[in-house]
Amino acid sequence: MSDLITGGEAVYNVLKANNIDTVFGLLGGSMLELYDAMYKGGDIAYVGGRDERAAGHMADAWARMTGKPGVVLGAQAGPGVVNIVTAVAEAQLAYSPMVVIAGAISRCDHAKDTFQEVDQVALFAPISKKSVLVSDAARLPVMLEDAIRLANSGRRGPVVLHVPRDLFAEMIPANDAQPVNIARAGPAAPDDIAAIAELLAQAKRPVIFAGGGFKWGRGRDALTALAEKLEMPVVASTGHADIMRHGHAWFAGQAGPRGNRVASRLTKDADVMVVLGARLGFNSTFHSNDYVGADTRIAHVDIDGSAVGRYFPAEIAVQADARQTAEALTKAAVKPDADEWRQCFREDWAGLCVERSEEAQIATLPMHPRRALAELREALPQDAIVTLDTGNTCLQGADRLAHYQPLSLITPLDFGLVGFGLAAAIGAKAASPERPVVAIMGDGALGYTMIEIQTAIQHDLPIVVVVLDNEAWGAEKAYQEEFYGGRLLGAEIQSPRYDKFAELCGGKGFWVDGPGELGAALTSAIQSNQTTIIQAKIDPKALMTLRKDLFKKTDEET
Repeated sequence: MSDLITGGEAVYNVLKANNIDTVFGLLGGSMLELYDAMYKGGDIAYVGGRDERAAGHMADAWARMTGKPGVVLGAQAGPGVVNIVTAVAEAQLAYSPMVVIAGAISRCDHAKDTFQEVDQVALFAPISKKSVLVSDAARLPVMLEDAIRLANSGRRGPVVLHVPRDLFAEMIPANDAQPVNIARAGPAAPDDIAAIAELLAQAKRPVIFAGGGFKWGRGRDALTALAEKLEMPVVASTGHADIMRHGHAWFAGQAGPRGNRVASRLTKDADVMVVLGARLGFNSTFHSNDYVGADTRIAHVDIDGSAVGRYFPAEIAVQADARQTAEALTKAAVKPDADEWRQCFREDWAGLCVERSEEAQIATLPMHPRRALAELREALPQDAIVTLDTGNTCLQGADRLAHYQPLSLITPLDFGLVGFGLAAAIGAKAASPERPVVAIMGDGALGYTMIEIQTAIQHDLPIVVVVLDNEAWGAEKAYQEEFYGGRLLGAEIQSPRYDKFAELCGGKGFWVDGPGELGAALTSAIQSNQTTIIQAKIDPKALMTLRKDLFKKTDEET
């Protein structure tokens, strides 16, 4: 056996040692030695997308489901790598661990205006945890290990490793790759736990504001135990409505402008708020006292110390792991004297449930989007994973679905890009093939990445895509109608029969005209175990505006 292997084989060894059993990408000529090593090794599955951006979203979702860095191969220097920019920016603002192995031109051609030469390192630097060029083949496996460590350490995020074409082919000493050990944060210090417990003991209107830290830390049980011991309502930060089981007596759903009125009242009116594993960021609060009370006393715990108290003053500021801190608080804290507050929460929640039940009975034609969402909520299996896109209808769906098992919701989070849902569903399915995966998108959003239906079919990763079709870029149409006198330009779109497109690709398609049909179509699609598009027409007038702070109404034309 030779003591020398190619750089591509060395990369394969590192990925295998770190239990990266699936990678995503699009074939290109800049790293064929790595592809050859994966073929010969046989222990790493490859999902080839039809666009690098989509492959990046797949890796992002796979990472969120597994807790391991998602690996995407930018296998063609220049355009192939540049296509991944959107996915890296998405992962950066979602704090999702991703490692991009980016092909680059050969070292001998650097700075010669060579074919497909761009400054890739500089391009990714502002939107990643690190963007670095590998210049020595012998350093390639070590730098890949560093990338894995950095991507999954502290507040997670993407790392981009640029590898010149010739390094994959160069012969280097065989590497005995070992798993990278990731340093983990611990619980809050005993003094901080005692201080938070004392603050809670004084509370009359307490609430727990919980975020994605409980998903990365696999901490749902710890959060639930804390809420049950203290009998305190819990609200979720935006995009993390799966941190507790839907219907739990102390779970108020998602807070903030994308949440519900009950959760928003809790965070605004609370006298004490314990923030665990969340930043109180813009999407959850608009950085406004409309969502977090000006006089609320805050204990803020997050793995990233720089985020603690950044947007709202923290009386107790702690850098620590959310799950372990919740476990420590469960032992130390006592149930606050807040029965009146608890009763108000129960009554408010009961009222919201009545509203949601009434939405499920809306019988207009075209179908109202909230009726559509209610049908989906009832039909989704309890083990389903939902990927939710950005857009007007998905905005209304953010708090209207039901998530029962841990790790059941994947959204674009702070980057808020359109077209994320389909590719993310494929990545989630690759991570959890035993669970049904449903992407909920608008008709405009699916147009971005519709060809990836073929990816799901080719790689036997059956997903269901529900297209809520209002024939518009709904968010922008809502703004034009409310603030610009209804003068529509570019807002209305015509989409093809996506259901027929799915059939052309070898999948299934359902067309839904009106209320009462969508839930049954979803059940049939999941039972078929085939990649399916359900296209449902919804009322193009049933829009809502979110960012009212951005616009002022213009004078009406005379």
